[in-house]
Amino acid sequence: MNNPYPEDVLGKYDEDDGTMPENVAELAEAVVGHKIVSAEQGEVAGGWYGTTNGLVLTLDNGTRVGLADSSDCCAFTELEEFLLHPEKIDHIITGVATTEGYTKWHIFADFGDVLELKVGWSCGNPFYYGYGFNISVVPIND
Repeated sequence: MNNPYPEDVLGKYDEDDGTMPENVAELAEAVVGHKIVSAEQGEVAGGWYGTTNGLVLTLDNGTRVGLADSSDCCAFTELEEFLLHPEKIDHIITGVATTEGYTKWHIFADFGDVLELKVGWSCGNPFYYGYGFNISVVPIND
């Protein structure tokens, strides 16, 4: 299936060094071809002490994909809310796209969005500080 969303283009005064599109691609690599079994807040890799709270997606093969917020001075990326569409979780994910300047993320299947994420982000003082989700993939055998 083709991406049902137009390419997300940032406004004239928005700045990004490629971090946000890379984050979308990294998440897509982890979830496309699978089904989401559950989406919940939990412990994920990241943060100063090795783990932090974040969104944990459990896939049909048992793999856990974690999205952890990041913050570095005035730069940040944070998950503000997520909405799972349980009536669509039996469909295999075909892509990940964003709209509204990378503030609305869509994990979609052939029947529409399986999961929607509302994301806040800023590159801060362009591009001195780090931002973007810390994405971890933990296979079933770990």
